Amino acid sequence: MPIITIYQGASGEGQELAETVAQALGYGCVGREVLVEASRRYRIPEAKLNEIVEKGPHWWERLLQDLRPYRIALQATLCELAHDGKVVYHGHLGHELLSGIGHVLKVLLTAPIEFRIEQVRARQNLTDVAVRHYIEEVDKARSRRLMAMFGADWRDPNRFDLILNMSKMRREGAKRVIIEAAKLEEYQPTPASNQAFNDLALGSRVHATLIASPDVQGSALEVRAEGGHIHVKGRVDQGLEDEVAKLVRNVPGVTKVTTDVYSVPPDAYLGP
Repeated sequence: MPIITIYQGASGEGQELAETVAQALGYGCVGREVLVEASRRYRIPEAKLNEIVEKGPHWWERLLQDLRPYRIALQATLCELAHDGKVVYHGHLGHELLSGIGHVLKVLLTAPIEFRIEQVRARQNLTDVAVRHYIEEVDKARSRRLMAMFGADWRDPNRFDLILNMSKMRREGAKRVIIEAAKLEEYQPTPASNQAFNDLALGSRVHATLIASPDVQGSALEVRAEGGHIHVKGRVDQGLEDEVAKLVRNVPGVTKVTTDVYSVPPDAYLGP
């Protein structure tokens, strides 16, 4: 059975639907706690993570730093939580964090704006005008977030495997559709898809470990995994070449390290 990710806009039922699907399949169900775990394990400041994933519309104006450390830390943590494949993830990033893995069923929940207004108004004491503004602003913020982190537009239907119009079915019906889709042969793990997932998991874990290192975190590195063989290339500060290789070798699962890194002396940044 596949890993399942469920994305929905600013309305309702995404978490509840994910929980019912997970219960029916005997899966775990994860969401925002993934981000909390990432902030602890890889030393990513939780306050800044909250700016990236917050539900309000004004996070973009406060976000001025490189998003790559957050993306890598989140990816590493989600891969760890999904290591046995039995996970339903509900949230706004899961389908992109596990992009390219064949045994991931990516679900988008959608509905006409009027239906979404009714859902939000049922949970919040807002006028129709205020609810409409809230939904539009949240959608814009999430679009900016995903574009900045992944270069992707969540409104592109080609990024999902299953799109459900929640104004046409109840939660029970949506659960049944997702479970039946999860049984399709096209979404079952294969040796190739399992290897792709394992490479993504190990590569992101190594990359997150490097970013978490106080000495190496400012370096511009690319990491790629092929089985247990890790390839690292890019720029590091002078004298850190051996430190990079040492950090990589200490990550569980790494069997071989190939580095192609170059160093830049500190005065190279000062200019003439």
